[in-house]
Amino acid sequence: MTDTVTEIETSVSPDVPEDPAAHALAMVGHHYRVDDFYEVGREKVREYARAVQDWHPAHHDEDAARGLGYDGLLAPLTFISLVGIIAQSRLFKEIVTGYDPSQILQTDQRLVFHKPIKVGDRLFCDVYLDGFRQMGGSDIITTKNIVTDQNDELVQTTWTTLVARTGGEVDENIAHAVKDVIMHGAS
Repeated sequence: MTDTVTEIETSVSPDVPEDPAAHALAMVGHHYRVDDFYEVGREKVREYARAVQDWHPAHHDEDAARGLGYDGLLAPLTFISLVGIIAQSRLFKEIVTGYDPSQILQTDQRLVFHKPIKVGDRLFCDVYLDGFRQMGGSDIITTKNIVTDQNDELVQTTWTTLVARTGGEVDENIAHAVKDVIMHGAS
């Protein structure tokens, strides 16, 4: 993985199941490892910290990070979202197919921090389709991501709950606006 996140495609492939909900339910328990690692760069940490307005000196100044006992900048706690975007995009492109990305909304996320993310870390992500249920005409999908570093040490565990809808007309302008919001600042 590089620091560039590719856009989630909204075109439907011929492999899309007729009933995305039934397909998603059948895929619960599926696991995959993202094909490549994400290498944490010094300037990406600073850029992300500015974007989320986290002004802690350890995200911007190497001397401040060293003062805390680290050999490089520390990433803000939510930096893992950059890796998560890449992991989730594959999930909806290849595993849980049939959903329009403009009709998916993240409703909850839980993060367990095992160790700080530092510049130079190579992060690997294992993605699990952890749960699926339906409520009120929506599909509720839960994923679990386990992130490890180059030493196979646990870095973070995250659970993300998404609400998805299928069918119905989607205004093209709304779909475009949602795509831009999701991808804002993730390049």
